[in-house]
Amino acid sequence: MIRGNMTDQKKALGKGLGSLIPMTAKQSSGEHKEYILCPLSDIVPNPNQPRKLFSKESLSELAASIEEKGVIQPVLLREIGGGKYEIVAGERRYRACLQIGLERVPAIVKEANANEVLELALIENIQRQDLNPVEEALAYKDLLSRHQYTQEELAKQIGKDRSSIANSLRLLKLPDKVRDYLIGNVISMGHARALLSFDSKELQVQVANDIVSHNLSVRDVELLTKKYRAQESLEVKKETKETIESIEQNKNFQSLIKNLETHLRRKVVIKSKGNAGQLVVTFSNENDLNSLIAKLMS
Repeated sequence: MIRGNMTDQKKALGKGLGSLIPMTAKQSSGEHKEYILCPLSDIVPNPNQPRKLFSKESLSELAASIEEKGVIQPVLLREIGGGKYEIVAGERRYRACLQIGLERVPAIVKEANANEVLELALIENIQRQDLNPVEEALAYKDLLSRHQYTQEELAKQIGKDRSSIANSLRLLKLPDKVRDYLIGNVISMGHARALLSFDSKELQVQVANDIVSHNLSVRDVELLTKKYRAQESLEVKKETKETIESIEQNKNFQSLIKNLETHLRRKVVIKSKGNAGQLVVTFSNENDLNSLIAKLMS
């Protein structure tokens, strides 16, 4: 392992490694930050890394950039014992360096526990906009669970509005197929939020498929949700009205129903609509039906 200062560019690094540090890294205080040149064989990825998907194309582009211009920003590591380091931030850089066969990478070692690692990795990815919406939501969920944060407390920790975190977490209620569309950038965050207005998961999937097959805009989906809500409201009103009417009618027929049930010795239901309706008398088998007919004809 080689230690140095970011101002000591090209110092005893040799061909290839000499181009790893083309810029001077400074802390917010303006002081230069000490780094190490850490063997990639001593570095292990963070198993709780919020980012789950790494595009092969973007990794290849980053690898090409590193090969030409070097690693502009060191990776952030924490020591985990046995001469090994876990990545806190910078897994894309680490993977790109592996891809082009570099042996060492400039790194800064930070003291951090496992929970702090997740928080730091999440913050870095959010600041770089490296996470897809579902990865971001899952990371929030993990942090809330691990730290027992409230959404308000988490928002302060990572510099986000509480409403942004709440809206992000709502995405986890979407069906897997819709989440896959969102992860693949087939539908947008706007589409996803509009789909959450549909209570039925089956309907959410159906409309998501329509978005893809018919290239629906977010506005189109919002109009669909308004129509759905209006129709749903009408159906609820209709069902409520019919239920109330049924209750009122049953009250009017209670005495008659009681007399019929006493006489026929079975359950009786009267369904009416206006002046017309139905008299429903139950029976359990053929013999019971014959007994009922005999009573009605007597």
